[in-house]
Amino acid sequence: MGVKHSHNHGNSNIKLAFFLNFGFTILEIIGGLMTNSMAIISDALHDLGDSISLGLAWFLGNYSEKEENTNYTYGYRRYSLLAAMINTIVLIIGSFLVLWNAIPRLFNPEQVDAQGMIGFAVLGIIVNGIAAFKTKGGTSLNEKVVSWHLLEDVLGWIAVLIVGIILYFKEIRILDPILSIGITVYILYNVVINFKKTLLLFLQAVPEGINVDEIVSKFTEIDNVLDTHHTHVWSLDSEHHVLSSHIIVKNDTSLEGISIIKEKAKKSIEDLNMEHVTIEIDFEDEYCKMN
Repeated sequence: MGVKHSHNHGNSNIKLAFFLNFGFTILEIIGGLMTNSMAIISDALHDLGDSISLGLAWFLGNYSEKEENTNYTYGYRRYSLLAAMINTIVLIIGSFLVLWNAIPRLFNPEQVDAQGMIGFAVLGIIVNGIAAFKTKGGTSLNEKVVSWHLLEDVLGWIAVLIVGIILYFKEIRILDPILSIGITVYILYNVVINFKKTLLLFLQAVPEGINVDEIVSKFTEIDNVLDTHHTHVWSLDSEHHVLSSHIIVKNDTSLEGISIIKEKAKKSIEDLNMEHVTIEIDFEDEYCKMN
């Protein structure tokens, strides 16, 4: 009951962060066009990507908890990976669009409204700061990722505020496109890293932090276990993992001994967030069709 309450509370925080972020993004796009600031427009595009991320995280936070059925025997958890893939593609395309518009301004800087930049920067720090604070204590991966993104937004707006103050006192027009490109390149770098991680999970690569050789070693250390083969590990959503393995035992191992081996094998990997574990027992002289 406590876990369900915590999950619902986490989704409520993401829901609040979504509405704060999305509402501010609309104001930000309008403000960026009014102030003629590429820095604000580039951050608005980032915030739009974050809004999509928050919306999908909020929706899929509920949807992915649906029970498994005959069509989705593992449940719906992999929908969160689909959301991550969509989010990264949106952010990558958006980042290149910003760079396409910002780079020419390095050679032909345009005048920006410094006061408008300062005003929107202060508002951006407040809005994103509140959203980051609300998701700060989250325990789920969704909440943690959302919190990190919102913290990045706060730092980005602090940079916009500093540049706005400089431009208010001294007209150095090139600072705006430089800041825009800097924010976009930083975001693009992190997005590409996350895209690679998401793609690897889609391709059923072994999740980060899990060493299959160590798992095999733990299994073979169990009494009466001779060897293992066909040990496979993949992830449903980067948090909940699946493992299957064939464990080879001595021919004279009893039914009770097999039960003990299975119990010890599962206990040895308790810290790896394995949601589905399948242990197949093969006797040493038994023919395995998978070989």
